[in-house]
Amino acid sequence: MPSITRRSVDPDRRASVEAEIVAATVRLLAEGVSFTELGVQRIAAEAGVARSTFYTHFRDKSELLMRLAGTMRTSGYDIVATWQLADGLDALIDVFQRVTALYREYAVVFAAISEVAGYDTAVREFWAAGSNRFLEFGGRILEAEQQAGRVPADMDVTKAIRIIVIGGERAIADHVATTDDSSGDDAFGAELAKIWWYGAYRRQP
Repeated sequence: MPSITRRSVDPDRRASVEAEIVAATVRLLAEGVSFTELGVQRIAAEAGVARSTFYTHFRDKSELLMRLAGTMRTSGYDIVATWQLADGLDALIDVFQRVTALYREYAVVFAAISEVAGYDTAVREFWAAGSNRFLEFGGRILEAEQQAGRVPADMDVTKAIRIIVIGGERAIADHVATTDDSSGDDAFGAELAKIWWYGAYRRQP
């Protein structure tokens, strides 16, 4: 019986090609091309690969976008998860300044997510699932503070955390989209942190 030898895929080469495709997509988005209008052929050409190569690495454009957004979301969560309430307001300000800088870096990706989530259920559900990590993280802190008597007993923790997480994300996205440079990012991050701190974590009864 003849043996069948499968050609192994060089993981370094695979990672390199995927990085080229991702970088090419970001460049095109930065030029002002909408993600909806951005075709696979154009992405492949910009990356210097064949169209068939694109499909070797990504099922479709939506998967590519979710990969980009996943990197952004993971980085954002890693920043937020370093903070604990005992670290205080100054540390929270630093967190929000770093998150704002991250959104500035990934502005075109977030814009594409907002665009595509309106009509692509998979992308919309993917982004919502990512938000849940932030909701659960913040919710655990608020619940613990409420049980300890440091947060008013009448606070609706579920609604409060949705307002500060979802509202905060929208505010950051709007800030980045409507300002031309990062000169006001630190001030914006500081204000957002104070709103979280005094509006929820240290709300007066």
